[in-house]
Amino acid sequence: MEEEPGTALYLHIPFCLSKCAYCDFVSYDHLAGLYGEYTSALVTEMDLAEPGSIRSIYIGGGTPTVLPLSHFERVFEAIRRRFPPATGTEITVEANPGTVSPAKLEGLRALGVTRLSLGVQSFVEQELRLLGRIHCAPDAIEAFQAGREAGFDNLSLDLIYGLPRQSLDSWSASLQQALALHPDHLSLYALTVEEDTPLAAGIAQGRLPAPDPDLAADMYELAQEMLSGAGFVHYEISNWARSPEFVCRHNLTYWHNEPYLGIGAGAHSWRQGRRWSNLTRPEEYIRCVRSGLAAAVTEETIGPELEMGETMMLGLRLLDEGVTFARFQARFGLDLRVQYANALEELAALGLIQTTAERVVLSRRGRLLGNQVFLRFLGD
Repeated sequence: MEEEPGTALYLHIPFCLSKCAYCDFVSYDHLAGLYGEYTSALVTEMDLAEPGSIRSIYIGGGTPTVLPLSHFERVFEAIRRRFPPATGTEITVEANPGTVSPAKLEGLRALGVTRLSLGVQSFVEQELRLLGRIHCAPDAIEAFQAGREAGFDNLSLDLIYGLPRQSLDSWSASLQQALALHPDHLSLYALTVEEDTPLAAGIAQGRLPAPDPDLAADMYELAQEMLSGAGFVHYEISNWARSPEFVCRHNLTYWHNEPYLGIGAGAHSWRQGRRWSNLTRPEEYIRCVRSGLAAAVTEETIGPELEMGETMMLGLRLLDEGVTFARFQARFGLDLRVQYANALEELAALGLIQTTAERVVLSRRGRLLGNQVFLRFLGD
């Protein structure tokens, strides 16, 4: 899992047909009137960016597939003009099963999209309603099949576990249905109850029970067992691939703490000790880019100590690879066994990490308690 040369390119589409009950992402519904202007702003921001080689492209959201195909055509024309992707570049588009048709999927594939990530979240109807999803389980199955028919041979599914009122049996049913479709990749995320969301309000008002962390841990362990039995490679805390070739190369950039460029409202970038993020409101972003101004609204200088700590935190999410001593030495000129001697000793004593001659990795127990591990490398 060595990194490829160049920068990972991320484009954010902050639009949805309906905002989900659990979501606190930079996403907005009922803004279809901005789709054209926003696409123009994306193109302008790319044209203003420094050109360079691109290792992967990821179009996320929000729900990118709310955009008409003609908007995607404009976006890809700008990408090829400013950041011409090499043959074989991984190009991912996130999709909601309620916003795709066979014609749109065929059009995305014709534009060069190589990987489709479907936000299914659950195959259980009452759970989809709880989450505020606009699709039903048959829609998700139909969208997956349409993706295959459109020529996508790299298809990923997202599922969420640890929901209020979700049982181990219903989680098992969603996993079984997902596996029955034979996806190439699965991303399984534990629910986080975010402030100022309808889900958080429902829990605060007693209309919904709070998620049970012990049950969520049981669900995670069940997923590990079921997916291992199905032959999937568990390569990152929340991600499984049917085989190594289906590991998400774009996300490896983040886990290796390598450079990435974000385009669009709320997009983040990281390069050469500098991290920045764009304005989050689409109207403000459009107005700023149209005026020829930089869309960045926050900027942070990342010093060597923080970069090292974040490299440890992110790299340890890769379960088999972890953080190798050779990679750390080549990047920072330091031996991580010396740099983090105390933290490694404490974490090993707690049974949360394992160290070999080549690398440090999370233990099986550490996978459930990853945040306790990561904090040791971030200091104050």
